[in-house]
Amino acid sequence: MARIFSPGINTIARTTAFGLPVLVMLVFGAVRGWQDSSYITGVGRAVNQPVPFSHQHHVAGLGIDCRFCHTSVEDSSFANVPATETCMQCHSQIWTNAEMLEPVRESFRTGKRIEWTRVHDLPDFVYFDHSVHVAKGVACVTCHGQVDQMPMMAKASSLYMQWCLECHRHPEVNLRPTDRVNDMAWNWQKEAQGSAGPPGIQSINTKVVPQLRVQGAPQAGAFQSGVVQPGAAYPNAAYQGTAAVDSQALFDAYRIRTQGITNCSACHR
Repeated sequence: MARIFSPGINTIARTTAFGLPVLVMLVFGAVRGWQDSSYITGVGRAVNQPVPFSHQHHVAGLGIDCRFCHTSVEDSSFANVPATETCMQCHSQIWTNAEMLEPVRESFRTGKRIEWTRVHDLPDFVYFDHSVHVAKGVACVTCHGQVDQMPMMAKASSLYMQWCLECHRHPEVNLRPTDRVNDMAWNWQKEAQGSAGPPGIQSINTKVVPQLRVQGAPQAGAFQSGVVQPGAAYPNAAYQGTAAVDSQALFDAYRIRTQGITNCSACHR
């Protein structure tokens, strides 16, 4: 009787039996790796914006509190994208002719909002409430990373459901005092040793920045009773720091963490 299978069929059968599961696992691993790669998640990849806004400059350089721009993060489910009026509270007086800020000035003139590109854009079926997390002591850096070190904003985490669940299984490692949620340098070990770093920032209860008082004589009608008027030039147009400023007024108005600012050159270098 003629053979139906050749002698080599046993080798093929054994190779298939053991090799096929390995091949399936390799394909699954490759797909999973591709799904978790920065190409898909966008982690670490800066997003092009209409205006090259630097969190590093504004947060680390100037010490501006997160809530000055993202005003709804404490009492709303979403952290709002800042309105043009928020930008112009500062840029109506500084960098008023900078070419890169022309889209901001145009938006302010026309009333047409700037089309910012969202960096952290969750799917429509996901509900995330910022106010709940902030109220419970989840820090901004937990989800958004060290924004004070980002010249251009990029995702620090995938924001996948698996990533969220890892935090919800052991939330204690990511919690901190509620007055430290937007302290970029806070460390629980330093807190335990009594050295908490920068002072905590109280909640912002006003959406309007008060006028800043400058110590010194008014010049050429630019100031009235020592109050900086919108669009007015500083006593030294080159911002060489000749005007002493009320550092407490700056702290109250712009939520600047460092209260030791003594002149304009601290920000306007």
